[in-house]
Amino acid sequence: MRTRALYLLALALLTACSSDPSIAPATAPNPETEATTALAAPPAWAKEAIWYEVSLERFRNGDATNDQTAADIAGTYPGFVPPGWTTTPWTQDWYRPDAYFAAAADSLNQYGNRLTNFADFAQLRRYGGDLQGFLDRIDYLDRLGVTAVYFRPINDSPSLHKYDARNWRHVDANFGPDPAGDRAIMAAETPDDPSTWRWTAADRLFLQTIEELHARDMRLIIDYSWNHTGNTFWAWQDVLKNQAASKYRDWYWIESFDDPATPENEFAYHGWLGVISMPEIRETARQDLSQRVAAFEGNIYSPAAKRHILNVAARWLDPNGDGDPADGIDGYRLDVAAETPLGFWRDFRRHVRGINPEAYLMGEIWWEEFPDKLLDPAPFLQGDVFDAVMNYRWYRSARHYLAGAPDTIRAAEFVDSLRRYDSTLREENASAMMNYTGGYDTPRILTSLFNKNKYKYQAKTHEDANYRIHRPDAETFRALRLLLIQQFTYRGAPHIYAGDEMGMWGADDPSSRKPLIWPDYDFEDETAHPLGKERPRDEVRFNEDLFAFYQRMIRMRKAHPVLMHGELEFLELPGAPDVLAYRRLAGEEEVLVLINARTRDAEVKVPTAAGLTYRDLLGGEVVTGLAKGLLLPARTARVYGRINE
Repeated sequence: MRTRALYLLALALLTACSSDPSIAPATAPNPETEATTALAAPPAWAKEAIWYEVSLERFRNGDATNDQTAADIAGTYPGFVPPGWTTTPWTQDWYRPDAYFAAAADSLNQYGNRLTNFADFAQLRRYGGDLQGFLDRIDYLDRLGVTAVYFRPINDSPSLHKYDARNWRHVDANFGPDPAGDRAIMAAETPDDPSTWRWTAADRLFLQTIEELHARDMRLIIDYSWNHTGNTFWAWQDVLKNQAASKYRDWYWIESFDDPATPENEFAYHGWLGVISMPEIRETARQDLSQRVAAFEGNIYSPAAKRHILNVAARWLDPNGDGDPADGIDGYRLDVAAETPLGFWRDFRRHVRGINPEAYLMGEIWWEEFPDKLLDPAPFLQGDVFDAVMNYRWYRSARHYLAGAPDTIRAAEFVDSLRRYDSTLREENASAMMNYTGGYDTPRILTSLFNKNKYKYQAKTHEDANYRIHRPDAETFRALRLLLIQQFTYRGAPHIYAGDEMGMWGADDPSSRKPLIWPDYDFEDETAHPLGKERPRDEVRFNEDLFAFYQRMIRMRKAHPVLMHGELEFLELPGAPDVLAYRRLAGEEEVLVLINARTRDAEVKVPTAAGLTYRDLLGGEVVTGLAKGLLLPARTARVYGRINE
């Protein structure tokens, strides 16, 4: 009770201190009123989306004149730029050391440690990918068939990942055509006064990107972390300079300021998960992450910090400020969302939906306790916070069943897990989920299926010397096809991490962040191993067959709206406990899905009404009498669409 009272007191003070009418008080939703409003429902387009995740820096280099320099990457991990640093050739063998790696080994990172493994050194790499490169290949996305694009952070930042922002209000200058001019524009602005903000060349190219995507009926969401900034962020730099006299002192969790009267530096602060290059934004309540992650009430402590966040969000939702959001992005993916309080997210939702009622808000809700327990996203999916989350839980269970990783389970166990996940969710949120197969922060899907370890556990060679980093075998490609069939016929929106459809492989971060293997590039064979071990020589080239399979899956989903809007019903097949079976239903439209994940054939009898005829959506054959039985070969799937006469 005392904690609740303190929270309400802090909330009242926070609201009273704010002079910005756009910042609504952080109140819990009233389910009797908000559940019936448009605010509570995901946008209708979300369940029809076919997502494509892009990291611009590794997508394509369309403009070599804006490539990063040593000065551009100063201030991020490892805390220094080694002599001789330069961008890495796009087509270089991934594990072959860059020439400057040797010089980097002689320096200490910001924690006082030497770089000891490939993952440390690779954080220094830049490849020069940019917005022009994306625009140059936007027709490729059209050809693939995706309908929604998710950009990893593009805000101004010195790192490759860009979660350590220098500022939130601008696109990174190296993504646009005039880095020097853009930095001059930024320097002339007052960062916390939106009336001084201008559009840089990179900003304008991003607005052109939005226009080009919308012209092709594609949506775009972008990624932000309001949980922390980088240590080069303008407000943090003011804190470092002015200490307790800084007007931004209450933006961050400051433990103690430096006493200029002593020779020691007493300045101490809280960084996200202890990462000192990412000082954390202060909230009205502090979450204890030492044991587990859990949803918690509270808000952003500083009204000015919160106001700045909302102003940045509005900037990209309605760039010209005319009240019509057609020229803006279509929503946000919110990083480490469980580590930011629910009260803020409720206010953020009202703010965003007030600008664009069709905006999609997706949270990164991931670990409760690593590596065994994923967080239940239910507190974030009640209609007042997010529309969906990245559905890591679905993928971990699908990988378990379809690839036998980390061990073999029966179909019933897989179905039980899916039912358990959905049991705490509203139907509309379950249908809007991004069914996430892996990406920027996980091993690539092929490598994930190839290795039989726990999901994302010891998935780098310095964590497990036997982790397989070479091209996956034929069986892994079969497992991938089964997983894609399940993904594209299941409830929720399918997700593709750029490059998966090209046949790329790679261990966990940073090796999931290789530059894309475009077919017009000639890549070096992969021969190097980061531990100096023997490995196969692997040719690196675009996989046309796999790309065509992704196209087939996308065409199938688009051609059968029941796969996006229909009810989901799991089926029990007597005598075939290892076969996954379910149907999607919407009126007279029906699709049946059968997946045999085992290494032996199965005889299955599907409970269907007599006389119904189906077409195999993968092979084209017309079949009748499914209830009488059919042979489902090992490691194969069938997708049947009912033919209505």
